[in-house]
Amino acid sequence: MAKQHLVRFDWAMKKLLRSKANFGILEGFLSELLKQDLKILELLESESNKDHRDDKQNRVDMLVRLQSGEIVLIEVQVNTEDDYLHRILYGTSKIIVEHLGEGEKYKAIKKVYSVNILYFDLGQGQDYIYHGTTRFIGVHNNDELSLNDEQKKVYGKDATFKIYPEYYLIKVNQFNDIAKNTLDEWIYFLKNEEVKDTFRAKGLAEAKSKFNEMKFTPAEREEYQNYVKIRRIQASEIESSYNQGMYEGEKLGIEKGIKEGKELGKQEGLKEGITQAARSMAQKLLTEGMSLERIAQLTELPVKDITALQKEKLIDL
Repeated sequence: MAKQHLVRFDWAMKKLLRSKANFGILEGFLSELLKQDLKILELLESESNKDHRDDKQNRVDMLVRLQSGEIVLIEVQVNTEDDYLHRILYGTSKIIVEHLGEGEKYKAIKKVYSVNILYFDLGQGQDYIYHGTTRFIGVHNNDELSLNDEQKKVYGKDATFKIYPEYYLIKVNQFNDIAKNTLDEWIYFLKNEEVKDTFRAKGLAEAKSKFNEMKFTPAEREEYQNYVKIRRIQASEIESSYNQGMYEGEKLGIEKGIKEGKELGKQEGLKEGITQAARSMAQKLLTEGMSLERIAQLTELPVKDITALQKEKLIDL
């Protein structure tokens, strides 16, 4: 059976997944990732995820509120962004502030999950899924700070880290295409835009049905193909800019290196020349019987160096 290519997940988030009728797909993905059965209550809007008219952003934001009241921020990042780790910190912090009502107590702060689907290499590490939490560990006893029974009732949480934002970084390109579990099946789809007949992960069967480009109207298909074309052009432009930057950087580095090397050579040569001249003068003054201290003053050589010269002179004799 021929491989069936589905639409890109970033485009699906922009168009298909914003419909309540398709919430099951996103619920399936988040259930597999967060390892809990969950339901999406609604899509939220934020200053950080409003559409830009020129559509030049290479990320896709989706903000959802779960039935539990928790909030999930989902981003797809296609192109390299050096300060991405800082940006997701800013993003989650902004969401927390935006959804704490004026006059509300801090315990009303919403739990935020930051889910980041990355198609570029971020940081160093061999895994393709990274999970970040906030934990408080004792400096002396290495024990983890926990909640007491009263706090568990008030906060509705059974662990301290569950109060704070959690971060998921999915490095799609680092996945080796071997699906060992249902979450891997989702990662396979994110990377290859394909759902195999053997996959059983929640939401994937529905994604396979809804993300089929062949079922689009001619207008929808044209819109999607234009989107893919734009993404490819952007990727090509970024790669070209990167290569040009590397070339210019290497050229500048070589030129600067040669110049600095010559200058350093001059400095080192001058320094060595001055030292050799001082040593020669010291040897002559030793021959004339001048004291070590006086020679040191005249030549600016350390007394220990002059002593060594004196020993060399005695050996030669």
